[in-house]
This record gives sequence, C-alpha cells and structure tokens, in this order.
Amino acid sequence: MKRQQAVKRYAKMFLNSMGIDDMPKALEELSAVNGLMQKSREFRGLLENPRFTGEEREKGIKEISERVKISGSTVKFILYLSEHLVIASLDGLIQIVTAMYLEKKKKAKAIVVTPVDTQRKYEETLKSSLKQITGRDVDIEYVVDPSLLGGVLVKVGSSMYDSSIRGQLRLLRDDLIKR
Repeated sequence: MKRQQAVKRYAKMFLNSMGIDDMPKALEELSAVNGLMQKSREFRGLLENPRFTGEEREKGIKEISERVKISGSTVKFILYLSEHLVIASLDGLIQIVTAMYLEKKKKAKAIVVTPVDTQRKYEETLKSSLKQITGRDVDIEYVVDPSLLGGVLVKVGSSMYDSSIRGQLRLLRDDLIKR
C-alpha cells in the first residue's frame, strides 16, 4: 500500500515537472526505458542495483538516451527514480501518469479487442458512441485476439463492454442457470 502511494506521488511529480503539452512524448520515452528494462537484465540491474554509483548510472543512461533519443528531463527523472529505488515500479508509474494525463485532458483511452484486424472506417462511429457513454473524447487502441469468436470487447478505464459471441453466450448461460 505504501509503495503504491509512493508511486502515485512520483507520478504526480513527473506530470507536474513535464507539463501537459510535453506529456505524450515524455510517456513515450518512459515506455521506451521500461521496454529496455524488460529486455535487458543488465540495463535493469544498472538502474535497480544500489551497488552502482550515481555516476555509473548517469553515464549508462546518458549513453542509451543518445541512441534512443530520450530528452534530458526524462533522463533526470529516470536517474531520480533509480536513486530513490523506485525504478522497479516504472510500469505502474507509467499507468498512473497516463491515467492522470487523460483525466486532465478530459480524455479516456479505450482498448478495442477484435478477432480480426478491423477497418478504420468504423473508428469515428465507435469514438462517437464511446464519447456518449463516457462523456469524454476517446483515444482508441486496437488489439487483435483470434481466440475471440466474433464481436468486440471494449475496455474504457475499469468498464468493460462485451459484445462478443463468447460474452453473449456467457450471459445466456447465466440467465438460464438463474431460472
């Protein structure tokens, strides 16, 4: 519980230090660092292990930031998280910052799961429908899941809208069991 509160505090700090206008790029940069940490145990160890000195960390992250094109302010924040041993929670921090950013922008993020790649011509219809439901502008991320029999799953925040065949069959089964 305390760790979650600390991560929220750092997320607020990051949002305030970067500003709303620069947040999409900053989130992209944080996600890139998080991806590198997932792929490379050595890089993760450099940032998480307290045995490395601040100079060693700084040298390593600056070399990588030049290759991956990470801004100086994001590098400073990564080093700050590493010094305070919170870098292991970077994934959760990114989720919290994203939610805070979308809240400030009066936006929502929807994850749309379909069995096949969908045509983007339906995107505007879906956006307008979700805007009516949520009362916010919606950014859509598409995910293809071939195990879905048909229909669509839409997740906005903590709400799930299931119009898949599997979901409809589950509702039918539950209804029949109740009778």
